[in-house]
Amino acid sequence: MNTILLGNLIKIRWIAIFGQILAVFFVTYIIKIQIPLFETLFVIFLSVAVNFYSYFEERKNKSISNQKAFSFLLFDTLQLGILLFLTGGIVNPFSILILAPVITSASYLPALMTVILSTISIIIIVILNFYFIPLDLGEEFFLPEIYSFGLVASLIITVIFIAIYAYLFASSSRKISNALSISKLQILNQKKITEVGSLSAAAAHELGTPLNTIFLILNDLLKEKKLIEDKNIVKDIVLLKSQAERCKEILQRFSKNPLKLKDKFLQKVKITDLIKLNFEKFNKGKKLKIKKNNIIEEPEIIFKDEIMYALGNIIQNAIFYSISVVTVELKYLQSSVNIIISDDGYGFSKDIVDKLGEPYISKNNQGMGLGIFIAKNLIENMGGDFKLYNSKENKAVVEIMFDNSILNI
Repeated sequence: MNTILLGNLIKIRWIAIFGQILAVFFVTYIIKIQIPLFETLFVIFLSVAVNFYSYFEERKNKSISNQKAFSFLLFDTLQLGILLFLTGGIVNPFSILILAPVITSASYLPALMTVILSTISIIIIVILNFYFIPLDLGEEFFLPEIYSFGLVASLIITVIFIAIYAYLFASSSRKISNALSISKLQILNQKKITEVGSLSAAAAHELGTPLNTIFLILNDLLKEKKLIEDKNIVKDIVLLKSQAERCKEILQRFSKNPLKLKDKFLQKVKITDLIKLNFEKFNKGKKLKIKKNNIIEEPEIIFKDEIMYALGNIIQNAIFYSISVVTVELKYLQSSVNIIISDDGYGFSKDIVDKLGEPYISKNNQGMGLGIFIAKNLIENMGGDFKLYNSKENKAVVEIMFDNSILNI
């Protein structure tokens, strides 16, 4: 399903229909140029019929499939071609409108459909150069053959150029839009995971006190002589105690899981802690080196899901492409913080280094090529700077810079 709304095609076609009718009557009764009026109005009436059909289709579904959108655009192209055939052919000033369906197709439909529609448009242009009903424009009007050839050539070139131009720009726009949608979804999932972790930590803390009280009462009950004499009651108390111990073990597992972060951690955190957490999450036998520039005590920042997720994507990439070591250098400057992440791999490939940061750019076919794109957008949307380059030793480097005000340092 594409993003073309059938309602938009209907509105555009109504505008075209009224424009065609106005042009036909203006030419016939104002300028006094003879054209096949009945045949021309019949072709316009076909467009009216298609628009009413489209209206009933829209009531069933606002959007339409690629195939149906293509069929509507093909009809518009053929309808205009027939009108041009009846009104002078390629010399008709309105012949330029044959570009409109091609532009729409290039902007929204797959490349193959745009190629087919462009080819049909070019065939119509060539046919109209040789076969058409001429207009009686008077003896003084003469169109040189070379000019007629120039019109055909210019229209064909324009159709091809506009189709490619519109398709490339619309395609990149669609890719970026889709990638941003995916990044928003992933950030939303990350926030949900964090919230669940916070609730888990809170639950483990809050349930600990009543659970300890339950243990105290159960231990006291086991010391009561009257209760000990009844084996059934003792058996039930022991069972209750074993289940309470099981609850305690489950809560301990919650609190020990590094992904279920504690409340305090969610408020203030050191960047090195975020780096270590993400490294442990994605590590596959590699080593992590953290360098800090002569600071006695590392400052804490406000925890943000965007930073957590961006660092996670970058570190995951670094681990994947490194040989054995991932290095992170932290520079705490007077007004900013620089995070430089590098690995001992073979660096960014020369054929993609200039495109890194764009969606769907990947060195391998194992991923979607969105990790760096998402990280870059998250950091830049927060107000930070993001750079990717190869070092002098040809090692991949990702450099992030935040103003202290962004991190609340």
